[in-house]
Amino acid sequence: MNDDVRNIVLGVIAAGISAALGWVARTYLWRRRLRRKQAFFGLPDNSESLLVVNRGAGGPEFAVMRYDVFALLELAALIKDCNAHAQILPHDTARQGFGERTEFCVGGPASNRRMAAHLSSLLPGVRVNVDAEPGPDRGSFLVGSERYRVENGKEEYALLARLTAERSQNTRPVFLFCGQTSITNQATTRYLARHHERLARKYGNTSFVLLLKVINSQAYGPDVVELVEDVTRAAQTAPSAASPRTTHRAS
Repeated sequence: MNDDVRNIVLGVIAAGISAALGWVARTYLWRRRLRRKQAFFGLPDNSESLLVVNRGAGGPEFAVMRYDVFALLELAALIKDCNAHAQILPHDTARQGFGERTEFCVGGPASNRRMAAHLSSLLPGVRVNVDAEPGPDRGSFLVGSERYRVENGKEEYALLARLTAERSQNTRPVFLFCGQTSITNQATTRYLARHHERLARKYGNTSFVLLLKVINSQAYGPDVVELVEDVTRAAQTAPSAASPRTTHRAS
């Protein structure tokens, strides 16, 4: 074998080794990223999860608002990426505890009984005005001593929460997407889909509650979302009767 042939053979071998090492490295990084994502969502391979849906206000019994359907599609894509499966349940048929399976609960307490139960038991510091009569506080959030009013199509708020039952042996989380309007429900699921890696780095597998603000949804839809603040402590603490209240009005 002359020098030219030897160099060609060595070059081919080196290229093959380099390609193999690159493939191994990419596969390792992809698997590590997938495992982190699965741990954050509580969705190991072939696991089951629940998608609890609300009903459309004023619609038929099993109607779901268009933007809530979009929210479910966002979540279904996340679940599929984790190699997991989803079962869709109407809010009034999901009569079970949580922790055995990851749960994604979509919709405010006015249209989702399951959400109302979660807020009452897990987030005692959150109150949502569900009055049917029109008024300035209709649909508003009271988080601790802070009130956040809705201005439809201009400034709307939503809560994104990842919660676990501290006293339970079951550790699968429940994710809450509680918006003041149906489009804010979709905005919240989209925010999670876009930022779950950053949230996982910051919070790990612990509980958190974030207050989001959706800006000018009548023009931008669910795409322009701001993080107002982390309200975990206020949301998980029942307020005292004498605590002052501050109202946030849309400007």
